[in-house]
Formats: sequence, structure tokens, C-alpha cells
Amino acid sequence: MSPRPALLTTAALLNRRAVLAGSCAAGCAALAGCATYSAAPEPEAAPQAGGTAAPQPGGAAAAALVKTAEVPVGGGVILAAQQVVVTQPTAGLFKAFSTTCTHQGCQVTSVAEGQIVCPCHGSYFSVTDGAPTDGPAKKPLPEKTVTVSGDAVTLV
Repeated sequence: MSPRPALLTTAALLNRRAVLAGSCAAGCAALAGCATYSAAPEPEAAPQAGGTAAPQPGGAAAAALVKTAEVPVGGGVILAAQQVVVTQPTAGLFKAFSTTCTHQGCQVTSVAEGQIVCPCHGSYFSVTDGAPTDGPAKKPLPEKTVTVSGDAVTLV
């Protein structure tokens, strides 16, 4: 007669399951950490097509955002990749604002009839100063500093 294998008790089975579950959880957490962390630096965004880099004090270079002729008077252009909206409220006056709506963080997507438009909840902002003119937003779009050199608008 051959010896019978030892039967595992319920407590032993539960302990094995707990060890396996804990091992799986630890392994999954380690993999998730590897997927979200990278020691490599983020690559810098390439300049906008048609843009040029202008030397800045201290040796840094700033890329031109847009040509002045591309920004309509009384309107503006959305530069989604740079998260900037450039406006020209009056001829020769250029302003820039963040594209992040101050209501709930959606991205503004268009400029129409002197208004910067957020499609998420219907907020509208002035092309002159980024102040909310309609909708649920109560705070203005954060202003960004730009300079005009020749025919290019550059973010400072």
C-alpha cells in the first residue's frame, strides 16, 4: 500500500492563497511603478513649423509661436501643442493666454467674434485681457508674456 499524500488543512490553504495574492499584488505594484516612472528626461518640443529660435539673455532660445500675419485683428489663434492662445485685440497689439480654462481645466479650442471659447461648459473669455465674459468661469485665463520681433510672435 502506497503512502497517502498529506491533506492540506483549510488554514494552510488560506495561508498559501494569502502569500500568492500578496506576491501578485507586490509584483503588479512594481510593474505599475516602472510603467509610470522614467529616469530619462522628457524630450523638448520641436519649434512650430515656420518658427525660428531667437537668442535670449542668458543663452536660452525661445521659439517663435506664430507669424503676426496669421493672427487676425480682433481674434486669435489656438496653439494647442504649446498650450497658448495668441490674440491681436487691436492692430499691432499681441497678447497670449493659457489654453486651460479656469472653470474646470478643459482646453479652449477656438476664437470667434472677439471671444476665446471653451467648449466644455460654455465659458467665453475676452481676447483683450483673458477675462471671462460668459459662462461658469469666474477667473481670467492666465496671461503669458510674448514679444514681437519682425513678423514673429515669441513666447518669453
